[in-house]
Amino acid sequence: MPSERPPRDLSLSSIEAVSAAVLDMSRHLEVREVLRRITASARSLLGAEYAALGVPDDHGGFAQFVVDGVTDEQWKAIGPLPRQHGVLATMLHEMTPTRLSDVRKAPAFGGWPEAHPEMRDFLGMPIVDGEEILGAVFLANKEGGFTAEDEELLRILAAHAALALGNARLYERSRELTLAGERARIAHELHDAVSQKLFSLRLTAKAAAKLVDRDPARARAELAEVARLAAEAADELRAVVVELRPAALDEDGLVATLASQAQVLDRAHSATVDFTTRGVRTLPPAQEAAVLRVAQEALHNALRHSGAGRVEVSLTGTPSRGAVLRIADDGRGFDPDGVRRAGRHLGLVSMRDRAAAVGGRLTLESAPGKGTVVELEVPGA
Repeated sequence: MPSERPPRDLSLSSIEAVSAAVLDMSRHLEVREVLRRITASARSLLGAEYAALGVPDDHGGFAQFVVDGVTDEQWKAIGPLPRQHGVLATMLHEMTPTRLSDVRKAPAFGGWPEAHPEMRDFLGMPIVDGEEILGAVFLANKEGGFTAEDEELLRILAAHAALALGNARLYERSRELTLAGERARIAHELHDAVSQKLFSLRLTAKAAAKLVDRDPARARAELAEVARLAAEAADELRAVVVELRPAALDEDGLVATLASQAQVLDRAHSATVDFTTRGVRTLPPAQEAAVLRVAQEALHNALRHSGAGRVEVSLTGTPSRGAVLRIADDGRGFDPDGVRRAGRHLGLVSMRDRAAAVGGRLTLESAPGKGTVVELEVPGA
């Protein structure tokens, strides 16, 4: 049954532990990773053997369910995700916590699968945003049972978890909108660049066909133009394919993915694209994604708009376990203030937003005839 409101006289060590847990889960932006961090933090903070966090769907089940303290083999043996029934349902439909000395004796207890670990003492806390229950965190099996102070600690953690989860959802929604915008941009470029070149190629080929008998020399010149236009169209298409190709960050990591993209772009364009790296450690997923997307945007600008003959890409580790991405080209450059006043952004707003979303810093240096340098620094874990 729901317990009375516990006292708030928490020890200094407990407050410090909560602070550390809050900082840990606030560093991440993907919803799944935030849920995992909340669950692990709750289990560690309260010394429980098992922890779980469920996010409900609209059909009586769970959209996501994260566990900590259960091995992968145990989790597979347990079977499908649980439904919203029994004690779990209480947490997802009531704003109050539940603290039990033996969950098996609770009136709402409905049993569990055969492979499910045995659980006794239980503490459950809803994660609430205003009047909406975003999910609930469950803890089980603590030596000596859960106390009123444990309940208060979990209440504080759940309040911060609601903020972290809300921020993660906003970030993922923003990322979805950004991806939709990138698709629209690529479609626009296909129409404006490739379609126009193919149209010109067709007209030039027709002109060459008419001149073959009457003026062979001019026909050969027109055919040479056909070859040039076809090569440019092929370059444009290759560049679009590179942008559409999903990044293999999960499988290959950031360094290998950047190296692969630089190699493909080097083959696809007349400009030379070089990639170097030094001392880079594995970054959190959000940072790696931000670095990759900024690199793609900066390379797109350098190869498609600057007329560069050489583009140098470097990724260097920092003492704080972060990384610095630097993309420099020898193109025509531009006046950043003039571009901003004219309402043209060259993807700069998107790059700065990506940097800010992961606590990074983006700088840009350029001037007419001086090339362009884009630099992004992101923190580590």
